[in-house]
Amino acid sequence: MILVDDNFSSIVAAVEEGRCIYANMQAFISFLISSNIGEIFSILLATLAGFPEPLTAMHLLWVNLVTDSFPATALGFNPPSPDVMQEKPRPSDEPIMSQWMFVRYCLTGTYVGIATVGIFVQHYILRGLSIQELRSWGKCSLWGKMSGIMNCEEFFSKSALALPRTLSLTTLVCMEMIKALSAVSVDKSIFVVGPQRNMWLLVGVIVPMLLHLGLIYSDRLGFGFLGDSFGLTPLSANHWIQILKWAAPILVVEEILKAVGQKIRGDGGGHKHKEKIVFQVE
Repeated sequence: MILVDDNFSSIVAAVEEGRCIYANMQAFISFLISSNIGEIFSILLATLAGFPEPLTAMHLLWVNLVTDSFPATALGFNPPSPDVMQEKPRPSDEPIMSQWMFVRYCLTGTYVGIATVGIFVQHYILRGLSIQELRSWGKCSLWGKMSGIMNCEEFFSKSALALPRTLSLTTLVCMEMIKALSAVSVDKSIFVVGPQRNMWLLVGVIVPMLLHLGLIYSDRLGFGFLGDSFGLTPLSANHWIQILKWAAPILVVEEILKAVGQKIRGDGGGHKHKEKIVFQVE
């Protein structure tokens, strides 16, 4: 720290700014790590289960380069936490991501992966396929006739996969946006430190959602080639209800893990600590 005057309030402001920058770096890194873990786990889960790919390479690029980049950047503009100056100093060698935070975001990413694959599988179950049949989708020509499926292309062609993949991608995007809104504070509830404190974050969530909606409904906007290039198709109101049922619980997961983190630290999440500062004048 470089002192430019002899005003003690300057030191206080500098410490507050430093703590805010550190917290925003944590929010930025944690958001991206948890997002990537969710994407990796969804692909891994689908591969191990033998399901068709719920997300294509184009979908992953869309999430990483477009829908995630806006809110991740906006998290860098989070304002200081209301009690940031009541937190006790952290050790100089403390990693920016603790072991608990890594475990926490692995758990969050696990739910993201399960939900992304879950809505994909649900689509086929609602159409009458069993999980076992979906796992052996590559052999549809063998078991299809026994199940009354005369044309496997009806379920597993590129055009048939467009709807379940759109459901998976949109569920993933919605969960990422909810996680971003919850990331204004790394360890405090969204109901204590809400996203309205960072207007840039609200913009960073609204813009990618509008872009995603434009991609899904591009054919109705006269740019149908965009949706076709990504293998996406328009969604109905019932589809959006399904998406919200899978995406909304991520907020509950985040809130529970924040509460657990506060219990682990044993301080109620505030790190509150009063220090006595003594000045010696010579």
